[in-house]
Amino acid sequence: MLLQSPRLQGIACEKHHPSQLILVSVICGPAGRRDILGESRSRRHNPQVIVLKSKQFLTAVSMWAAVGSCTNSPGQDQAPNAADLSLREVHEAVFGVPLVDLSLESNRQYIVDREHGQYLGHPTTQMLPDGTIIAVYPKGHGEGPIVLKRSTDGGRTWSNRLPVPESWASSREVPTLFQTEREDGLVRLLLFSGLYPIRLAVSDDLGETWSELQPIGDFGGIVAMASIHTQADGDLLAFFHDDGRFLRNSGEPSAFRVFATRSSDYGLSWSEPWVITEHPDADLCEPGLVTSPDGTRLALLLRENSRTYESFIVFSDDDGDTWSEPRELPKALTGDRHTAKYSADGRLVISYRDMADASPTRGDWVVWVGSWDDLTNHDPGLYRIRLMDNTDSWDAAYPGLELASDGTFISTTYGHWTIGEEPYVVTVRFNMSELDTRSSGG
Repeated sequence: MLLQSPRLQGIACEKHHPSQLILVSVICGPAGRRDILGESRSRRHNPQVIVLKSKQFLTAVSMWAAVGSCTNSPGQDQAPNAADLSLREVHEAVFGVPLVDLSLESNRQYIVDREHGQYLGHPTTQMLPDGTIIAVYPKGHGEGPIVLKRSTDGGRTWSNRLPVPESWASSREVPTLFQTEREDGLVRLLLFSGLYPIRLAVSDDLGETWSELQPIGDFGGIVAMASIHTQADGDLLAFFHDDGRFLRNSGEPSAFRVFATRSSDYGLSWSEPWVITEHPDADLCEPGLVTSPDGTRLALLLRENSRTYESFIVFSDDDGDTWSEPRELPKALTGDRHTAKYSADGRLVISYRDMADASPTRGDWVVWVGSWDDLTNHDPGLYRIRLMDNTDSWDAAYPGLELASDGTFISTTYGHWTIGEEPYVVTVRFNMSELDTRSSGG
C-alpha cells in the first residue's frame, strides 16, 4: 500500500540510511495552499532532520514510497501511514533527477577562512591565467570589510588575509570580482561593491595591488555586479538588480528590476543603467549569466525573491542588447545566485543555493548538471549534487565556481557548516567522471 492522503498533520517517520538517520516530518494544510510551503527551522539544531511542508511533496512521494510504521503527534486519534524514504528517493520524487550527496565527504572540503564569533560570507572567485585563484568576501552578512585571499594549489590551501586598500573596509554590499583582457593582452581585475553608489576597485597586476574603491556613477544597486558579459566589439555589459532603494538613493522600496550598464574602456567607466527585465508579480534579482555553447545566445538565470514562483530565465539573441520576457525555470534550478561553467565535455554545471519548495536539500549548497538545451527546453537536467549541508534554513551558498585544467571543478562559498558557529568560507573540489557513475547508482 502506498501513501495516498495529503491530509496529514505532524507525521514523523524514522529511516535508517547508509550514511545518516533521516527524520521526515510532513506538515500539510488545506489542499492547494501554497502559503504553507516553507523551510524547516529545526535544521539549525539537527542537520539530519528534514522538514517538508508541501502537499506537492506528498503527492510526489506517494508514487515512490512503501508504507512504514509511524507514531502519532500529540492530539491525533489514529496513527496514519507515512513514507519510509531515503534522501535520494525524496529528491528524485520532487525533482525528477537523481541526487549525488557529497556533504559528508570531508576529504573534499578545504577551509578558506574561519574566525570564532565572526560572520564570514558571500565569496566571489576568479581563476587567473596561471591557475591561481583569488577570492574576496565580506566580514559580515553582505556588508563589512572586504577580505582578499589567494590559492595556488587549486583551493586546497589558502594564503593569509592579504593587504587591501583602506576604502575596502567601508564596503556595504557583497563584493564581486571579474577579469577582462585588453587588446594588448593585459588582464584587468575588477572588484565591485554595491548599494549607493556602486563603487569599483581595479588591479592591472593580477591582484598584487589594487586601487581604492571609487564610484562608477550616480547610481546604485544590489549585488553589483552579479554578472559581466564581453560583447563581440569588446564592450562589457554588467548586470545587477535593485528594489528601488539604491538606484537613486531614494531609500523607498518599489518593484524589483534587473539592469545593465556598459563599459567601452575595459571596465574603467560605465554608462547610465537601463532596465532589461522585470515581472509584474515576481521579484527578479541576482542575474547569473550563461552563454550558449556556440556563443550566439545569452541567458540570465534569476533568483525569485518573493518565493512565490520558481526561479526565472531570460534570453538574448543580440549579444545582450535586448532580452526576452522572463519565464520560470524547472524546479530543479530554483534557487539563489546561480554561477555557471561548462565542463570539459560541454555539459553545464551551475552552483547555487537551493530554495525550491519541498526540496529535501532546501537552503543547502547544491550544483545542477545538465545542458544548454535543458535551459531552453525547460527540462530538469541530468542530476543535482549537494556539496555541503547548511545547518541554517537558507543563509549559505553565494558560490564562486572555477574549472581547473585537469577538469576538476573548484567551488567556494560560505555557510553555517557547524551548528552554533558563525558562517565560514569553504572550498569543495569535484570532477564529472566520478559523479556520473554515482548519479546512475554506481
